[in-house]
Amino acid sequence: MKLTTRRMLVKAFMSLSGAALILGAASTSMAQEVRKARLGHSFADSHPRAMAMKQFAANVEKASGGKLVIEVYGNSVLGGEDKMLIALQSGTQDLYMGALAPISARKKEMQIFDFPFLFGSDAEAAYVLDGVVGQKMLDNLSDMNIQGLVWAGGAFRNMSNSKRPLGAMSDMKGLKVRVMQSPMALASFNAMGMNAVPMAFPEVYPALETKALDGYEHPVVDMFANKMYEVQKHLTITNHVYTPVALLASKKWWSGLTPDQRKAVQKVAEDTRTLQRAEELKQAGDVVSQLKARGMSVTEMPTAELDKIRAAVQPVIDKNTETIGAEFAQSFYGELKKFRAAKR
Repeated sequence: MKLTTRRMLVKAFMSLSGAALILGAASTSMAQEVRKARLGHSFADSHPRAMAMKQFAANVEKASGGKLVIEVYGNSVLGGEDKMLIALQSGTQDLYMGALAPISARKKEMQIFDFPFLFGSDAEAAYVLDGVVGQKMLDNLSDMNIQGLVWAGGAFRNMSNSKRPLGAMSDMKGLKVRVMQSPMALASFNAMGMNAVPMAFPEVYPALETKALDGYEHPVVDMFANKMYEVQKHLTITNHVYTPVALLASKKWWSGLTPDQRKAVQKVAEDTRTLQRAEELKQAGDVVSQLKARGMSVTEMPTAELDKIRAAVQPVIDKNTETIGAEFAQSFYGELKKFRAAKR
């Protein structure tokens, strides 16, 4: 083979090799552009919150042109809410939707949601949560390496137990009930005369089944979704506490997004919030009859007895107002007054 011909072949080979390397690098670059994320929550698949998170994931993928792919893990597959929030802070979990009670010892202002009879309606709660006070509470999670996206929904909590109907505050005395892992919740239910036990939610059903607990308190939609009618006989409508849930991202994941991707995720989160709240309210209106059909007795706590409960927990509220910060509490109640004044 002539030298010139050999040189030409070598040049051609090097050119093809270079092209292959460029194509390989481009392919790798394109693969790296797709960012996968894990979103965890504790709700059963039939719960409106679980449905909303699936919709959130689908819409984020669509809004990002397929570059952000969110895998949703429900039913506490990634652990209880406390464990998921720890994972979120460390960046080993990317997104979380649920209650913030597990971090209320560190973020004391979150304990205000355990104040009994704080909100009078779902509309009141939405107004405060979506306003300046609610946004500030989300923003204040920044020092925990958490990016607060939205207050995603919420519901009023009611009482259930396996021992007796609750027609008076005195009927609550001595009942061993699960409460959220919040100092305020613990103090409130003890003030009502119950034996309050803070417990991670995945442990609740087995504890009710074995009678290690007599009862617990939860929104009726959650009671139905988690089949609590199998281990609880008596439901009492009290609407004693409104617990909001939030959609959060880890700072590690959030900081890796482009500005346009952050804007898209935030917009989808806000749109999903509207969907989630509407579906929660719809199911709450239907589910009590379904609980009755599955054998639960349902009663409403009389107004006079609710007034007794309010009086019993007021000293706890007064004490914890100082704990969470009087100035913060004043701003929170100020937003409530604005809403109520506008509705008169």
